[in-house]
Amino acid sequence: MATQAGKRRPWWKVALVAVPAIVVGGSLIGYLSNSGFANHWYGPLAKPSFQPPSWAFGVVWTTLYALMGVALALVWTSPPSKPRSRGLTLFFAQLALNFLWSPVFFGAGMIDGALLIILAMNVLVTATIIAFWRARPLAGLLLLPYLAWLCLATALNHETGRLNPGADRAPLGLTGA
Repeated sequence: MATQAGKRRPWWKVALVAVPAIVVGGSLIGYLSNSGFANHWYGPLAKPSFQPPSWAFGVVWTTLYALMGVALALVWTSPPSKPRSRGLTLFFAQLALNFLWSPVFFGAGMIDGALLIILAMNVLVTATIIAFWRARPLAGLLLLPYLAWLCLATALNHETGRLNPGADRAPLGLTGA
């Protein structure tokens, strides 16, 4: 993203593209996967006692996707380095898993498969935070709320399987039977 004069674009100009792209991408995946309480498979399932209200998911994910876009822009526009390269690779790997989770969980009803995906996401996001921190500390900090929410989402995913034995359309024996 270098200009003709050799100067890098300001991070906020990259964020003007990255934030909407990630927010729209995540929202579109959620919509196409029929994510949420209106899903005919998910709606009737027993929910964990610590499940946030349905309205919170849209608010939280929109905020987290926006923070992810800003973090990406900060690192994208930072000087070339190993942490930058590693961070960008890790970021896009975790984003691919993020976009895969809803179709697997809500679309396919695969609770255990989704659990494996979100566990991998936790690892990749942690590694991304470390790499982003080394490239641009603020970018690493901006991803901390995302990791915290992922930990909650991981617990929700596991508990949904545990509370609903037999609901998994392709059980792997990780949660419910």
